[in-house]
Amino acid sequence: MKPARSRAALFGAALTTLSSLLLGAVPAVAAPEAAVCNKYCDARDPALSPQDRIPVTAAVDSRTIALHFDDTDAMGWGSIDNGAAGDHVWLDRSMDGGRTWTSGSKLGDTAVPSGGRGWRTQMYNVDDWNTQGVGALRACGQPAGGGAIACTPWARTTWNAGSRSTAAATALMMSYDRGTKLFGGNGWWTAANALTAVIDNIRITGMGSYRYAIADTYEKNINAQGGQFRNEYLDDTGWWGLAWIAAYDLTGESRYLDTARADADHMFANWNGTCGGGVRWNTGGNYKNAITNELFLGLTAALHNRIPGDTVYLDRAKNEWDWFRRSGMINGDRMINDGLDGNCANNGQPTWTYNQGVILGALTELHRATGDQTLLTTARFLADASTVRLQTDGVLREPGEGDGCTGDGPSFKGAYVRGLGTLDRALSDHPYAAPLTRWADAAHDRDRNALDQYGPHWNGGGATDYGCQQSALDLLNAATG
Repeated sequence: MKPARSRAALFGAALTTLSSLLLGAVPAVAAPEAAVCNKYCDARDPALSPQDRIPVTAAVDSRTIALHFDDTDAMGWGSIDNGAAGDHVWLDRSMDGGRTWTSGSKLGDTAVPSGGRGWRTQMYNVDDWNTQGVGALRACGQPAGGGAIACTPWARTTWNAGSRSTAAATALMMSYDRGTKLFGGNGWWTAANALTAVIDNIRITGMGSYRYAIADTYEKNINAQGGQFRNEYLDDTGWWGLAWIAAYDLTGESRYLDTARADADHMFANWNGTCGGGVRWNTGGNYKNAITNELFLGLTAALHNRIPGDTVYLDRAKNEWDWFRRSGMINGDRMINDGLDGNCANNGQPTWTYNQGVILGALTELHRATGDQTLLTTARFLADASTVRLQTDGVLREPGEGDGCTGDGPSFKGAYVRGLGTLDRALSDHPYAAPLTRWADAAHDRDRNALDQYGPHWNGGGATDYGCQQSALDLLNAATG
């Protein structure tokens, strides 16, 4: 596992007060927010709403602050009740999942009129569809005369959230940086995994609202790093290659297949004789690890299955599997360790979840290419072992799983369940549907906030951020089909 490329953790979307979270970070005098217009423009009268759903509330000094939604029109408003004249209520709007809201703070700020005990803001749009802004709202209030401010958790309407997986996809898209066109701002291989999860969700659910991310990511980053989504880390290149295979399958656009070929060729150029073969982990050394070679196997088999008359990529896939199964990285427990040591023996490093999952998808692709039934038999042996050995308290758990969602590790479980789901669909008895469903149910019931954001532990607890969100979306995709 390469060193983590961490990023800032996502602010919690819990009930907050001025004293506890120093909401002075919100400007005392907010800059005017440009009106957002979708079906209707901002500042619409709530009396015109055809419905009123209250997903979250907060309290301060006996006042109740509520966030209201008009799901039909994807708008929301805030209210404060059981208060007094001069109490203030407003909305905050965030376009990055609640991380920041400076440009969307204190929308509709208004005060309870004289003689009243409650009041409400006007309605504001949750999303800015004109700028690809996937948004969230929260309602905030402050008693007259100043003092503590309380805000509800962040939430959004049911727009683009008609199922558990589309809701998770929408929450993941809140982490899609509209500047860099990468998830998390500057994530690289993790962004490839997040994009793959979104593409899979489009394929499975038919909800194409975020299809734009495919072309946007490609066009913005095609010349980044080594070009064609290649760099010195060959596993990074493999993740992107598989993302573009998924993009090609969904769109039929040849440019994505061409880039996947360029990625596979770059990986093959780094196959050498150390330890008898295999693709090295990076261009600056000769470490042979599992994930790089599993990705190479899956990518070359997938290319063969999509290029009429191909023999080159099929030969490379067969040679890869022949080397990998003899390499020693598959241990006596049918689990795959991280890689090989200086003596070309199993290095005994952790059996990361992604090492157990990517191989399942790769062997399924190679079976499709060759018709060799033993490949599915082997994949099943490996899956039988990992679904038991990696399960704790009824859910999948990463070795050494932490409470955070930054860095590389939080994306691993997503890659595992993606591969397990691919294998399960290829087997007539679907033996892994039950654990996938069980894990998905647990995550949805215990590891999800009001914004449909997920944490690292599918039994609950920990932070939220796009790595954990991608893994949860992969899980919900796999459990759906």
